[in-house]
Amino acid sequence: METPIVVQDVHKSFGKVKALHDISFTVNEGELFGLIGPDGAGKSTLFRILTTLLLADKGQATVNGLDVVKDYKAIRKIVGYMPGRFSLYQDLTVQENLDFFATIFNTTVAANYELIEEIYVQIAPFKDRPAGKLSGGMKQKLALCCALVHKPVVLFLDEPTTGVDPVSRKEFWEMLQRLRKKGIAILVSTPYMDEAMLCDRVALIQNGRLLEIDTPQHIIEQYNKPMWAVHAKRMYPLIQDLRSFPETESCYAFGEYLHLTLKHGEADLDKLQAYLQPKGHEEFSMHPIQAGIEDCFMELMKSEKV
Repeated sequence: METPIVVQDVHKSFGKVKALHDISFTVNEGELFGLIGPDGAGKSTLFRILTTLLLADKGQATVNGLDVVKDYKAIRKIVGYMPGRFSLYQDLTVQENLDFFATIFNTTVAANYELIEEIYVQIAPFKDRPAGKLSGGMKQKLALCCALVHKPVVLFLDEPTTGVDPVSRKEFWEMLQRLRKKGIAILVSTPYMDEAMLCDRVALIQNGRLLEIDTPQHIIEQYNKPMWAVHAKRMYPLIQDLRSFPETESCYAFGEYLHLTLKHGEADLDKLQAYLQPKGHEEFSMHPIQAGIEDCFMELMKSEKV
């Protein structure tokens, strides 16, 4: 059995901009692999190379043992691709879109109905509605159905939940977990760090470079610095003061809290208390926390700049 995705030393530039630099990783059969990073990190460029829509400047990549350059026609028959933007025919109905994409792959919706049944039953009540009139969550499910209608070996999902409501996001990831159990290799990109925890393995990417490849839990376990969640009534003056504190190593806003690390860990706590006391921060609280995947990403980004 061929490894579904193998990427070796892939580079891609657009003029002076290096979109991808020395990218290497593999995705195994039945694995849900996440490519995690912000906008402009290089995720979509990599997806376009792997789906044979763009040529790399250097390096090699195979999909199910097929070379993305030499065997591009064969690859297009065995992959499903859901781009970041909704790209189905908006003036065609839900059912017409499904039938159209099934016909392109010389199959029918009925032939692989078992694979898409769970999703299809949710969009079936709207089968006569133009695709452009669907809600964001329903567009997402229709696009996934069209990407699966020919029973692909590898499924590429480029930021599939961007702009989708929280309930639809949760349902979508539950569907992906069930699809991977059917042996489909899934490569999904997302800027949402909470979705990284739902993947078997992740590759953290920034500025076209891979910062880390591992399981989400192992990445978190490798973070060994003490961290505190800090809160006060007026958060902006608090973050300004904490970043001005000489012993602060990092201080970032995370929701209603600030995540703080100090250069010498707990040894700096007394100095911090003495520093903040005359500044009069009301309703001040501070407690130790375990770093999350986003904290780890921020730390890796900082290390990359050094």
